This record gives sequence, C-alpha cells and structure tokens, in this order.
Amino acid sequence: MATTGEPWRVGVLFSQSGVTGAIEETQLKATLLGISEINDAGGVNGREIVPIIYDPVSSTELYAHYARKLLIEDRITTIFGCYTSTSRKAVLPLVERVNALLWYPTRYEGFEFSPNIIYTGSSPNQNTIELINYLTALHGNRFYLIGTDYCYPRRTNRIVRDVVCGQGGSIVGETYLSFGADQHDFRPIIREIRDLKPDVIFCTIVGQAISYFYQAYADAGFEPGKMPIGSLNTSEAELRLMGTDVGQGHITAATYFENVSNPENDRFVRMFKKRFGDDESTNMCAESAYFQVHLFAEAVAEVNSMETDLLRPAILGREIAAPQGKVGIDYKSSHAELWTRIGRADGSGGFDILRESAVALRPDPFLVT
Repeated sequence: MATTGEPWRVGVLFSQSGVTGAIEETQLKATLLGISEINDAGGVNGREIVPIIYDPVSSTELYAHYARKLLIEDRITTIFGCYTSTSRKAVLPLVERVNALLWYPTRYEGFEFSPNIIYTGSSPNQNTIELINYLTALHGNRFYLIGTDYCYPRRTNRIVRDVVCGQGGSIVGETYLSFGADQHDFRPIIREIRDLKPDVIFCTIVGQAISYFYQAYADAGFEPGKMPIGSLNTSEAELRLMGTDVGQGHITAATYFENVSNPENDRFVRMFKKRFGDDESTNMCAESAYFQVHLFAEAVAEVNSMETDLLRPAILGREIAAPQGKVGIDYKSSHAELWTRIGRADGSGGFDILRESAVALRPDPFLVT
C-alpha cells in the first residue's frame, strides 16, 4: 500500500505514431481525459493519479521495452495500454512475472485468459458472431476474407470460416497483407474480388492500410449495397483517416458509436471535444480506454491500494455506467460485459446504428456457448 499522500502512479502505453498511431492516439486521449476528470474531482482518496507515458510508435519490440521500463525501472504496477494482439502478447509475460495488471481496451480474437489482464475490449461473441449473422441475413453467405498478417485477423477469420461454413455458406477467397501494405498491394486483390463476386467482404485489416483498401474498393466502382465491407476495426477514427465519403455504406460491429444516446455518452463526447477539439471524434477503442480508468479508480478507492492481489478482487464483478451503457467485469474471465451494436457508415464520419443489444452481453472469449 502506498504511503498516504503519495500519488497513484500508472503506466500508459499507446502509440502516437506509426501504422496504428491514429487509433491508439484516441485511446491515449481518452485515458488522459479520464485521469484528468478523476483528479479534478479530488483524485482517489485525496491522491491524484499520475500517468507515466511512453510512445511505442507501433513497434512490438518497443511495447516490450517500455513495459519493462514501466514495471522494473519505474516500479509501476498498473498499465493502461496496447492495441494489437501482438503488442499485448509482447507485454504479457513480464506483466505476469511481476504480478502487475494490464488494462487492455481493444476488441480482440479471444481464446486467451490471464489473471493479470483486465480485458475491456470486446471478445468474439460480442462482435464477430453478431457481425457474421447480420451480414449473412441481409447480404448473403459467400464471404471474401482480407486481413493484416498477424494473429488477430487469422484467428478471427478462423471463427468466421467455422460460422459461415457451419451455416451452409462458403469462403470464396482469403488473403493477408503486411502492416506496411500500400495502395499498389490492393490492385490484384481488387481484381480477384471482381472475379469472385462475393456477397460480403469481411475485413480485418488493421492500421493505415485499411484506408488504402476502402479507397481501392471505391475506385473500383463497387457498391456497398450489393457487396459491403463488414469490419470489426473500422471506427470513426478510421473513417476520418480514409475520408468519410469513402467509407459510406459499409458495416461495422462495435460496442460503441459516438452517437449512442444516453446522458453518460453525451457528457463523454462533450468533454472529449472540449479538451481535444470539436473536430475530434470518439470511437469504440477510445470509449473502452476511458471507462476502464474510471473503473480502476473506483476499485482503488475501495481497497486504497494498487497491489494486484488486493486490487484485482475489487475489480472483478464491478459495474460502472459507461458511455456505451452499463458495463461490468466478469468474475470468471476478467473480460467485460459489453454492448453489441451494428452500424453503417453515414458519409459524415459517423454511423447509423442499425441494431443494438438490449443489455450488455456476457463475455464468452472461448466461444464455449
């Protein structure tokens, strides 16, 4: 337990540049907004939260390096951070070894559990399955899969294949590109899609390259009403990156969109824009990064400690009014109970919400049910 009067020091590990810098920067901003709100209200038990921030510039090696610096040199016991699954997996071994906590606010491929991670991004039953079912019901069951070449897209597409084929559909094509893919890399893919004529393109591209793919789609003259791109990754941040007109009509599954209607989200959006500018948009990853800070603060206030063995039991089962709606942390899995929504990009940088759950869905990261 820290000495009374000392600040609560936490690590913050989000990229501000590199291929995933655009979305991670919004997670950083939302984290700092949450910390600022708590400190302005008097801190936690009268003590302010002080963030120790490092920029891993979208490098897996630097995530591991800065995690070590935070945990060993800075003697931090709680880290808010990581976006890709490779960055999470790079940080996890040391987090477990020193018995620290990593708060991970990004949707991911599931099939993982660590007592040292609080997973506040969505698991497959909260986004992947919902998106597949929506797309097959409205557009057809011939899927083309395209993603970035690492564990999250490949493992997610394994789920897509099982579900689509299990429902009598088919995967007509599947391709993966590097994080550094540019405009030229999408030309042969567009030709293949034109030849195969899938009903749906299921996209798990991550980072800057997602804007190149959507632009290539638009340049080819494809129509979202006939062959939409269904994505788990395309938030308001990616729409801004690619140009809002380019993404119009395509489909995203998310726990949160900026236009969710409730008082907590109205306040979140208002404060986010007041701090970072009227042209800044919130998104699903930023929202998770935001509410997890407040959930952390409530747990720390209860136990008055950041020792993992004391703090973790105060986190599990805890509920909070988040911008997406009331959420909680599942006792068994350390994953969050989250809302499920389907949105269609509206052409102005936001989404029309087409479908949403009535309550938060319990996490099922191993798809047991």
